[in-house]
Amino acid sequence: MKLIENDERMMEIIKAASQLSLPDWWICAGFVRSKIWDTLHGFENRTDPPDIDVIYYDQEDISEKTEKELEAELKRILPDVPWSVKNEARMHVKNHIEPYTSAEDAISKFPETATALGVKIDKNNNLILTAPWGVDDVINLELKPTPFFKESKERAAIYRERVIKKNWKGIWDKVNVYQLNDRID
Repeated sequence: MKLIENDERMMEIIKAASQLSLPDWWICAGFVRSKIWDTLHGFENRTDPPDIDVIYYDQEDISEKTEKELEAELKRILPDVPWSVKNEARMHVKNHIEPYTSAEDAISKFPETATALGVKIDKNNNLILTAPWGVDDVINLELKPTPFFKESKERAAIYRERVIKKNWKGIWDKVNVYQLNDRID
């Protein structure tokens, strides 16, 4: 947690997202993973993720229009950040799966354990981390599919495609990439 707390830019982004007062919200995925892997690789400059994923869970308003309005509000607060805002109460439709029960449930069903991470601050500005599959994989530089993505051939194929498309091994060469239970690099 100190790694994030001591990063002024990350804290600025987290505080900006907190201004929206979204229900069950998190900044997740590459935002957290990249910081950890950059540090473990000794990078002096941060590897900026292509977007900053802000997720929340609100069953009362599942409009994509609302998400775009929230992105616009964040752009107003921090215009140089590539915001992406998604209400996980509607994302199950896009992902063709059963509805999520919360934002943390959605995070647990991300493709990779090292990406299934979220961070936010509470009302007292305390940093909170969620890691449904723990932090061992991200700290040990291991890229593995989450149990949810191991359950079906279709999801396993999505994981494999992401490994190729995202080129994490090309960015962080110490990362060990696994397919299902087998290391492939």
